[in-house]
Amino acid sequence: MNEEQGSIRKTRVLGLILLSGLGGLVACSPSPPDSPTPTASAELETVQESPQPPSEAELWSRLQNAEQEDVTYVVLLRHAIAPGTGDPPNFQLDDCTTQRNLSDAGRQQARDIGEAFRSRNIPVKQVFSSQWCRCLDTAELLNLGTVKPLPSLNSFFENRSQATEQTQQTQDFLLETEHPSGVLVLVSHQVNIRALSGISPRSGEAVILELNGELAVLGRLLG
Repeated sequence: MNEEQGSIRKTRVLGLILLSGLGGLVACSPSPPDSPTPTASAELETVQESPQPPSEAELWSRLQNAEQEDVTYVVLLRHAIAPGTGDPPNFQLDDCTTQRNLSDAGRQQARDIGEAFRSRNIPVKQVFSSQWCRCLDTAELLNLGTVKPLPSLNSFFENRSQATEQTQQTQDFLLETEHPSGVLVLVSHQVNIRALSGISPRSGEAVILELNGELAVLGRLLG
């Protein structure tokens, strides 16, 4: 594929993802931890490799074999259980005491998610996180590797005007950075993940993408 064709494909995929994800942001409020979540829109299905999403067992198998198959998969993980919605009015990014944080159940959920990956020998190469404390804590409790903050994963729940720019930045990071074969874990927020994938995950649920010149939504795990 030449550079011009690649640019056209990337633009088409981004347009479909943003149309699917950001359109939902206007119409839907974030799903609470235990509420049903909507599925991806029909438009988003055009960038999926298969009209039928893989089963949970198939998804785990793909992640397990990512290195052998020379494929990079992206795990968009919503932070673990943090009761409430949004953040308090006095929210400060550098002060966890001012934020909505993980509950004890959420901290255990994060540990359990990490164990689910380790017990299956998932080849996690890098872990990235929003700078919000509930995301950083989730990422650290996974115990899957060194956690690197990635500002484009920060929540834009309180400032929807940032949605397009941050979604573009995250997509550019995934598509324009050379990543190793294996699995990348990105811990973020419901609104960010919906904008990228068209799916609104529960707390602690993951949306799985394949990274192969474009982003293809495969399915969801841990819901």
